[in-house]
Amino acid sequence: MTLYINCCAREESRTDRLARAVLQKLGGDFTELNLYEVNLKPLDKKTLNKRTALIEQGDYSDPIFDYAKQFASADTIVIAAPYWDLSFPATLKIYIENIYVTGIVSAYSESGMPVGLCKAKELYYVTTAGGPYDPTYSYGYVESLAKNFFGIPVTHLVKAEMLDIVGNDAEEILRRKIEKWA
Repeated sequence: MTLYINCCAREESRTDRLARAVLQKLGGDFTELNLYEVNLKPLDKKTLNKRTALIEQGDYSDPIFDYAKQFASADTIVIAAPYWDLSFPATLKIYIENIYVTGIVSAYSESGMPVGLCKAKELYYVTTAGGPYDPTYSYGYVESLAKNFFGIPVTHLVKAEMLDIVGNDAEEILRRKIEKWA
């Protein structure tokens, strides 16, 4: 199963359009998780204490772990996150905070090193940017998590940039990127 993590707030999102071209190229069914529809909350004192206690008991049956289980069991992951203010939307960070569960998406070896437990072999990070795209605090962050903590060995960056620069034809730039995936 491919998991499509949609972090696009706008109905006519260019990032979502590009991501759907990637999903079409990958073929098969996918499960979409629209982060703006599920409205996840950051962990607070109460939820963090609850989660920690459940993890210490080895009890992963609580719904608090459902998104982590979904992420860990996906065969392929596609994340659509527009490039906002030199990073990605905060809702993606909140999602990561909620799914990073020791015992589901990762574990730690006897030497204290992280060992990924996710089934996925590939993660696609799809983004669009109005200006030049710097992957340092968006794709670079997700790539590091995927490879070093989740156990996902291959990541791909799919991007369309410079879309809002005066004189550039945003639709033409996006169309060419989408055609690469069609």
